[in-house]
Amino acid sequence: MSLSRDLLEKDLYKVLGVPKDATEAEIKKAYRKLAREFHPDANKGDASAEERFKEISEANDVLADAKRRKEYDEARALFGNGGFRPGPGGAGGSFNFDLGDLFGGAQGGGGGFGGGLGDVFGGLFNRGGGAGARTQPRRGQDIESEVTLSFTEAVEGATVPLRMSSAAACKACSGTGDKNGTPRVCPTCVGTGQVSRGSGGGFSLTDPCPDCKGRGLIPENPCDVCHGSGRAKSSRTMQVRIPAGVSDGQRIRLRGKGAPGERGGPNGDLYVVVHVGDHPVFGRKDDNLTVTVPVSFVEAALGGEVKVPTLGGPPVTLKLPPGTPNGRTMRARGKGAVRKDGTRGDLLVTVEVSVPTALDDKAREALEQYRQATAGEDPRAELFQAAKGA
Repeated sequence: MSLSRDLLEKDLYKVLGVPKDATEAEIKKAYRKLAREFHPDANKGDASAEERFKEISEANDVLADAKRRKEYDEARALFGNGGFRPGPGGAGGSFNFDLGDLFGGAQGGGGGFGGGLGDVFGGLFNRGGGAGARTQPRRGQDIESEVTLSFTEAVEGATVPLRMSSAAACKACSGTGDKNGTPRVCPTCVGTGQVSRGSGGGFSLTDPCPDCKGRGLIPENPCDVCHGSGRAKSSRTMQVRIPAGVSDGQRIRLRGKGAPGERGGPNGDLYVVVHVGDHPVFGRKDDNLTVTVPVSFVEAALGGEVKVPTLGGPPVTLKLPPGTPNGRTMRARGKGAVRKDGTRGDLLVTVEVSVPTALDDKAREALEQYRQATAGEDPRAELFQAAKGA
């Protein structure tokens, strides 16, 4: 995701509800709270909640990254919410720029905006960017893919193969766009890939050259594969590590794993949307796993120890206190899903009292004796009393 005009016009701090001087921890806390509230799984069929979730994720992608946050803050301060507004003597309008092109390959370089900023002002005020100036590197496109994991893979993490198609340098012409590998310099832009146009008020703006499509070069003999663009579809299989603890619908960003850049520009990013399958025994609630364990009436009434299965590990033993009611939930600490910090959530064990469907004579006799011994007790007395009171 590049710093586009639309992105700069948004107040990402307002989207997350944090001040502009918020710390990394405050941003993370705000994101987690909003993501839980507006996650599509918690708002089935609510299109507005889904759109809000996308905005929250987009804001977090920028503000949680110190470098991207710095670029965003500087660009907003420089261009005033994404648009360059000249003073009273200017054109009186708002000239919007796509920061992905504005700052060239600066996103992949050192701090700040790199050398692209000087080229922008050179073209903007007609002082610089003369004949023969070098065409700026261009960042590769971001790619989005999907992967389906088993329940266990999502909890423990997994390395999965992903086959992706993206634009890359054409192999037939080595990215030159020319059959013979000898394109000529574009006479319109003189190799800069950009042309200037006046906008009034003493200003000029730069656009991609319409003749060479911003490449600065024109092939004498266009390549049959890429038709002179220098780019062609490329397929590749990549082994991608999905971190432990991912949840269904989560979008993971892998830096530099997207489409290759042009002219030495950095690669784009890869975004992987994770889908998680169900498990026949375990469920999941945030960082905790859940399981329902049947117990006998005797175990629930008299208490005892019961073994409980865990995901991928040995069983644990939980102690049932006497008189454990049906539906009670107990906790096995550290047996849940892996968190981002490497620790684990808990296993939430819900007790389900099992009622026998067949009794032999001895068991029936014992229960008859129990019924006679407890004949004076009415388990529904409080229910009817509450109904009358209401």
